[in-house]
Amino acid sequence: MNILVIIPVRGGSKGIPGKNIKILGGKPLIGYTIDAARAVTDNDHICVSTDDDRIIQAVEQYGLKVPFKRPEELATDTAGTYEVLLHALNYYESIGETFDAVVLLQATSPFRTGNHIKEALKLYSKEIDMVVSVKETDSNPYYICFEDDANGMLHISKGDGHYTRRQDCPPVYEYNGAIYIINPDSLKRMPLNKFTKRVKYVMDRGHSIDLDTMMDWQIAEYMINNHLI
Repeated sequence: MNILVIIPVRGGSKGIPGKNIKILGGKPLIGYTIDAARAVTDNDHICVSTDDDRIIQAVEQYGLKVPFKRPEELATDTAGTYEVLLHALNYYESIGETFDAVVLLQATSPFRTGNHIKEALKLYSKEIDMVVSVKETDSNPYYICFEDDANGMLHISKGDGHYTRRQDCPPVYEYNGAIYIINPDSLKRMPLNKFTKRVKYVMDRGHSIDLDTMMDWQIAEYMINNHLI
């Protein structure tokens, strides 16, 4: 299968300043995702899409050529991932490349590995829009999620309170942000949130950690330092 891996990273980060090239466990954060991508394809088909010169320098010092600098209009706070993916895919198609799948990997998932990506790829076919990595959610709407009614009274979000034990509830999943294996034809037709033919790839909580705040970062450091991952 011919795949294009896209790793979108911007220079600005409010929760963890400079997080994409911040050193975690002895290497820049983005290095974990580059290493995972290298397990499934060659360097020529790994695209780091960024607007930031420091990230470009760090990535190229890590041994990966950055094919282009992302246009400013795709690097604002309001720019969407969808447009960034299309821009990268169009670039490669303009130089004669075609792909069976686009693999979106976010740099904020350092514990996602090449093996995880390989397992997810086995679930992909051209008949679906996307394989997406998930984890079982802690906030099960059949048991511990509540909503206000018109009178401001709390009611269980789903299931009308039929379940008295969490373990009896149907499993419910949330995206963990680690892996998206996307059908290029579907991507050209619509953004990811419009996909209807989605297949889940389930990951455990430890490998699903997503770094958004300094507390997340400290948890990741603890996991590395104590060999929990």
